[in-house]
Amino acid sequence: MPRIPIIKTTFTSGEVSSDLLGRGDLNAYDNGALKLRNVFIQPTGGIIRRSGLRYIDTALGKGRMMAFEFNSEQTYLLVLTHLKLSIYANDVLEVTLNAPWIEDDIQQLAWTQSADTLLLTHPDYPPRRLIRSGLGVWSIVNWEFYHQAGRICQPMYKFAGGAVTLTPSGTSGTITLTASASVFESGHAGTRLRVGNKEVQINTVASATVVSATVIENLIATTATVDWEEQSFSSVRGYPATAAFHQDRLVIGGSRDLPNRIWMSQSGDLFNFDPGTGLDSEAIEFGIFSDQVNAIRGVFSGRHLQVFTSGSEWMVTGDPLTPANVQIKRQTRVGSMIDRYIAPIDVDGATLFVARNGQELREFIYTSIEEAYQSTDLALLSHHIISTPIDQDFDQKRRLLFLVRADGQFATLTVYRAEAVAAWTLHDTAGQVTSVSVVGDNVYLLTKRGAHYFIELVDDALHLDCALSGESGSATSTWAGMGYLNGNIVSVVADGKVESDKTVTAGQITTDHPARILQAGLPFTHIIEPLPPSNISAVGYARAVRLVEATFRISNTAALTLDTGRGLKDISLRQLGQPTILDAAPPMVSGDIKVRAYGWKNDTSKPLWRIEQSLPLPFALLSVHTEVIANS
Repeated sequence: MPRIPIIKTTFTSGEVSSDLLGRGDLNAYDNGALKLRNVFIQPTGGIIRRSGLRYIDTALGKGRMMAFEFNSEQTYLLVLTHLKLSIYANDVLEVTLNAPWIEDDIQQLAWTQSADTLLLTHPDYPPRRLIRSGLGVWSIVNWEFYHQAGRICQPMYKFAGGAVTLTPSGTSGTITLTASASVFESGHAGTRLRVGNKEVQINTVASATVVSATVIENLIATTATVDWEEQSFSSVRGYPATAAFHQDRLVIGGSRDLPNRIWMSQSGDLFNFDPGTGLDSEAIEFGIFSDQVNAIRGVFSGRHLQVFTSGSEWMVTGDPLTPANVQIKRQTRVGSMIDRYIAPIDVDGATLFVARNGQELREFIYTSIEEAYQSTDLALLSHHIISTPIDQDFDQKRRLLFLVRADGQFATLTVYRAEAVAAWTLHDTAGQVTSVSVVGDNVYLLTKRGAHYFIELVDDALHLDCALSGESGSATSTWAGMGYLNGNIVSVVADGKVESDKTVTAGQITTDHPARILQAGLPFTHIIEPLPPSNISAVGYARAVRLVEATFRISNTAALTLDTGRGLKDISLRQLGQPTILDAAPPMVSGDIKVRAYGWKNDTSKPLWRIEQSLPLPFALLSVHTEVIANS
């Protein structure tokens, strides 16, 4: 029987669904894999063992992380937990502030940044500003809308029916306001109304129809009028849901009781929402009306103002945006998640957002030909990997989108739009990842391990999780500083050599031999399984296949554990002519490793080889060349 060569030079389709096992005609079949665990796919098509996670600190509890980037040199990691906000600079805790948000509500918190101010919004909490006023000087304060002659220039809205009237008892001083229907609640005390476009502030609520108020701007008359409204955001009506900055305006997207409404501040005056007389620079306000209520889940500043709602995606046009020319047009009907806020992310001009069904990551991108946006599913061939996402962020340096799943695993998507690369891999660790944030060039994960939550940094120099590394001026066997892993069994790499596992006791471990450089942490296993060969027989599918020989082209690799049909075996890298020195660290080698294989496979839906390795050593696979014999 003739040998049939199969050459695999790229993995740029990533791990694809097993549903593709019968679709050998697709390019994704040639460029994909059946299983990719704990590996990163490089934009060039090769595979490397994923980076390890360096332990940074123990968080105060469950929460989520976000970035604060004042400039390229002053970046901070924010860790929000129950009633606390911890701020880290250069991986060192700088300050912990008291915060208003309880643990169960953090998942709906949204944020946007401008210079040294971060705006935080939640539909059930007054919006806050995190202000950096100097090195190490931080504060959390309420938003303050612009004041003008006693009037607060904030959004206003009439929540009561159009026919409901309000009758003032006077035009100045302290007056009584009587409504023609039940509209007031105890929470209205302290809020502002506008009656005939004149402002008053409620002091006390006597009943659902009667309140006492102080007149801020003298009223015109004491007759009943339907021309009245109340402040849009309050404890009674809820608060802003999302926010963004676009064309020098602050954009508020939705609130608890007005979920489909958009407010834009005056141009250049971010907290002034006075619509005035409709001049070009004045505030803009409108609702999104369609066949269903479109609760706004995110607003994003791109080529246009993009609005992501529970049922559709919208484009707001106007160049520049003015009250006279603003238009909103529905683009696609996908919808965004509603049970938590996951920020849309810009990647090479496309906006990536998680679909409402929790099984898709969509790429919202403008096409000049149609002059409209399209929403392409980047997980079309890998839906099994996208399972109820809870957080995401993009690492520009590695070209990786990190996506955290509800089950504690996290996925990465290698994105390189110029070369049409979109490749998924899945990762696990000895715990549950709950949040991710990219700060500058650093990627941080918040991971629950046991009863504690750890802040960990994705570190290319490590091949262990929740790990520490250290260096001693002289060789030593005792290494401390690991109290956070007391009672855990850790893997150890001492002077580049893998030693036997150790149990952390009293915050320290003792190595088998004295060493000067040490890495210790929790192990993880990387797995690579190719898709089975397809249509390798002259008459179609083969009844049996035999792998004769495989050549693995590796780069900067210190260990290779391979199964070609007879179980996993450590492959000797001495095949490349590398010298072996007793008790020395394994060499880093690059080149071709040829492996002979024996035995027929009657089940041709199974892969011909498998790499599975937990050794915490570097590994990179560039391509695989196999020779098979098929029995038709």
